[in-house]
Amino acid sequence: MNEFVDIFSSSDPGAISTSIRLLLLLTVLSLAPGILILMTSFTRIIVVLGFVRTSLATQQMPPNQVLIGLALFLTFFVMAPTFQTVYDDALQPLFSEDITLDEAYERASEPFKNFMAKHTRQKDLALFMNYRQMERPETVADIPLTTLIPAFAISELKTAFQMGFMIFVPFLVIDMAVASVLMSMGMMMLPPVMISLPFKILLFVLVDGWYLVTHSILDGF
Repeated sequence: MNEFVDIFSSSDPGAISTSIRLLLLLTVLSLAPGILILMTSFTRIIVVLGFVRTSLATQQMPPNQVLIGLALFLTFFVMAPTFQTVYDDALQPLFSEDITLDEAYERASEPFKNFMAKHTRQKDLALFMNYRQMERPETVADIPLTTLIPAFAISELKTAFQMGFMIFVPFLVIDMAVASVLMSMGMMMLPPVMISLPFKILLFVLVDGWYLVTHSILDGF
């Protein structure tokens, strides 16, 4: 414990650099879940994938771990340019002691602001800005993160629900067709979901559903 305290109290530039890196790492790790969920494409992706499973009515197939893992790596794929910009413009100069911690924060937040502003509806952003009685910003950099993040989150949720509705429609048609056939045959006690499930899975496989869903998600960004 004493060695850990000595790192922060030392006047050696190398030790100070190490302490800054350790402090920055601990801060990022503590905020990582919130950053991942609310400041990246993760929210839209996981909601859309959840709609796919719900529309298929396959209960827990694919399992939650598979959906979250797929959403996580798709998020890393979509956000790779943003992460790379943050590393090149903020983290690397900070580790080299070319900029201060405050400058690194400003440089790191700029790529995230640009990404979120690009996918945030003006109506949603205006909602939070009007609530705080803020003046119209001249640039994206003038928008505080406390305003941009919730606006981005509800915009992503709306987009994800729109995509989920489009995914639900063809499977809803199958359910209605199967229910009509069963009712006409007098088999009203037989659950339509039990009969329609194989047809929905067959349709999803024939049209290469996972490819189409992933293609739509990537095109959205």
